Amino acid sequence: MHPAIEAKSLGKTYGSVTAIHNLSLTINTGEIFGLLGPNGAGKSTTLRILITVLQPTTGTATVLGHDVAKEPDTVRSLIGYVPQERAIDRFLTGREHLELLGDLYHLPKAQAHQRIAELLKLVNLEEQADRPAKTYSGGMKRKLDIACGLLPNPKIVFLDEPTLGLDVQSRLRIWDYIRQLREQGITIVMTTNYLEEADQLCDRLAIIDGGKIKVVGSPKDLKAGLGGDRLTLTVQESQLEKLDQLSQEVKTLPFVRDIRRNENGLDIRVESPEKSLQGVLEVANRMNCQVEGIEYHRPRLDDVFVSFTGHALKGEYPEVVEE
Repeated sequence: MHPAIEAKSLGKTYGSVTAIHNLSLTINTGEIFGLLGPNGAGKSTTLRILITVLQPTTGTATVLGHDVAKEPDTVRSLIGYVPQERAIDRFLTGREHLELLGDLYHLPKAQAHQRIAELLKLVNLEEQADRPAKTYSGGMKRKLDIACGLLPNPKIVFLDEPTLGLDVQSRLRIWDYIRQLREQGITIVMTTNYLEEADQLCDRLAIIDGGKIKVVGSPKDLKAGLGGDRLTLTVQESQLEKLDQLSQEVKTLPFVRDIRRNENGLDIRVESPEKSLQGVLEVANRMNCQVEGIEYHRPRLDDVFVSFTGHALKGEYPEVVEE
């Protein structure tokens, strides 16, 4: 089976600014693939090249075997796109939005009517379909966005930050709809800077930072690849000057695999959970370094991000927007 998407050595520059550099990836048919990274990492630039909105400066990309630069019309006929910004007319109803798009796609009336009914049912907007969009909540508007992206019955759907600004329940429902699309054989490509979303939803993901892909894999494999649990040690502010020496001492312990300093303490990768906590605390006590808090956990996706980029990703959800 051919891959759904292949990108080779993609680059995009704007004058002296490099948005993405030497980016290569393969996305398999029928998977949910995530582009995970902070704002400005190059996720949206990559997505816009794949949907033919931007021309790459260097490299090539194909969608279902069609070159995005040389065959843009063919590519557009095969994909659906749900942008980050809501393209909603406040005074049109949900059904009218879909009918307008059906006309723009030149769908026969009967086919459009049937497709619209299917999509309204899929995103659970049947009862609200004839209400003006200005009465919709943020979650309902996002569901309408997804229905609009699915109207042409695409083989691949691109989602740009699909749950941005949604409350928890709306977010979980959007995840369910995305999983349903995968079950129908549709390939999903999504951008996100939410760690939990990438971990829970994506079959595979690429961590992008500074316009470069740092690593590609399934969340499970990426976490397992770290090879150890994490111990986070927090010290009192008056003890911060001792951190460098504490780090050097802890590094000599036989079960410590990696150690990094953070703002208030140390992040320690350990391979022997039954010994590590006691051993680290013994070193801190020997140095008269007062420990304020300690946290122990299995590898998480934020640990993977830090391991490959050298910094944390702010993956918390922003303030909910319900309009």
